Amino acid sequence: MARKQHTPEEKAQLVLEALRGERTINEIASSNNIHPNMLSKWKRDAESNLYTLFQDNAAKERREKKAHEEELQELYAQIGKLTTQNEWLKKKSGL
Repeated sequence: MARKQHTPEEKAQLVLEALRGERTINEIASSNNIHPNMLSKWKRDAESNLYTLFQDNAAKERREKKAHEEELQELYAQIGKLTTQNEWLKKKSGL
């Protein structure tokens, strides 16, 4: 029997319900046909990664953009070098 794949939306809904504490994890798991250990794992994962919602992504984006621009500059320099070599070879070969 194949395992049921849960969508991120389903997982988030179940974890939020578990975090609210209105029902126990066992009650939530049994009503949604999942194992309580799986729900507990999702809850632990959500709690341990909750800080990522508040991280500043602007610094990460700036670093990525700077790395991309440096790579572009290197590629443009290489294109220029190869173009110069190609023209020199054409000139020497008499084409």
